[in-house]
Amino acid sequence: MGNRFFLYKSAVVASLAGFLFGFDTVVISGAEQAIQSLWGLSSTLHGLAISMALWGTVVGAMIGGWPAQYLGRKKTLLWIGVLYLVSAIGSALAPEVISFMVSRFIGGLGVGISTVAAPMFISEIAPPQYRGRLTGMFQFNIVFGILVAYFSNSLLGGFGEHAWRWMLGVEAIPALVFALSCTGLPESPRWLIVYKKDREHGLEVLRKTNRDLSGNELNSLVDDIEATGREKKQTTAFFGRHLLKPIMLAFFIAFFNQLSGINAVLYFAPRIFQMTGLEAQTALLQSVGIGITNLVFTFVGLWLIDKLGRRILLYVGSFGYIASLGLTAWAFSSGNTGIVPMTIFAFIAAHAVGQGAVIWVFISEIFPNRQRAYGQAFGSFTHWFFAASLTLVFPLMAEAMKPQHIFGIFCAMMVLQLIWVKLFVPETKGISLEELERR
Repeated sequence: MGNRFFLYKSAVVASLAGFLFGFDTVVISGAEQAIQSLWGLSSTLHGLAISMALWGTVVGAMIGGWPAQYLGRKKTLLWIGVLYLVSAIGSALAPEVISFMVSRFIGGLGVGISTVAAPMFISEIAPPQYRGRLTGMFQFNIVFGILVAYFSNSLLGGFGEHAWRWMLGVEAIPALVFALSCTGLPESPRWLIVYKKDREHGLEVLRKTNRDLSGNELNSLVDDIEATGREKKQTTAFFGRHLLKPIMLAFFIAFFNQLSGINAVLYFAPRIFQMTGLEAQTALLQSVGIGITNLVFTFVGLWLIDKLGRRILLYVGSFGYIASLGLTAWAFSSGNTGIVPMTIFAFIAAHAVGQGAVIWVFISEIFPNRQRAYGQAFGSFTHWFFAASLTLVFPLMAEAMKPQHIFGIFCAMMVLQLIWVKLFVPETKGISLEELERR
């Protein structure tokens, strides 16, 4: 363990970007009603103010490949911390709605760029045998951040009429800790070798993070990384034929991730539980159960990802999705709504073990060294575009359609995911990034 301390410490620090992502995304739920009444916002303006972070996330994911490619992974992570810090302070002190929206948008940029830079950095420093669980810590921290935000909101809720400012401002503390911690990170060895042509420093980082490799094995690994950097075909346009397979894999894993209905369930859980006839307070309590289930089963997914592999977890998740969503649809159509909380918890568990644990790991593995920053940005953008779109249309779906039809659609999409995993998804467990690139 002592040999791996530097590796684990670096991965944990980078994965804290995920904690801030989870916290920032959910913390607004405790403040949104107070903000609407304070500034007398119309429904349209209120919706825009609350969704501003989400649109910042879409933009951040779209542009996140650029700083990761040109500034390096370490500097990008540091600037993510600065964005979160500025957003937290700006949101808490906002005198009116426009400055509030700008501050939330800045935080959204941090979230979007973090989904590009953090998983990529961890996958590039981690040895193949630990890459799944270390990169997956980003997802674990997202879920942990969500839970802490709910807890923080409930603690600060009694601070009077300005409680919402404390709720949003408290994020400045973990943001500052994260930014300062990033100063002690190494740079990604693959970025140093491929982009900076700095073999010596790249080898030095690899020596610290790959303690199990001998000197000859390390030199051979560096030769492999240098070879991928020299590949002429890698310098062609990102949307060229040579990258068609990883692009399609990144697109579909992000597409199916959202078409399971996961964001709809996470954001609108109390509303879904009230559809079953539960009282509002009980529905809110059931929502906390979702957070706990998500955390526990994300941990299970991380424990299994390097043992069973990415493909097996996607299989497990797909079968779990189909069973839980199918039962939810049946419960609503047959009137047996008493089982809905349990089927929703089963759905969350299936997501956490399968897609939740795999998505950021898988996208960070499948692109070549030269194109990884843009590939990660493409996968993140796809994820956030569908997340924002689904969050936008779900309330309309809930009004226009019966619950059984909504969950039936999500279930049908997961049958398609199962077929996609069977026909197209390769296993990436325990294989070096350079070997994956050759394949």
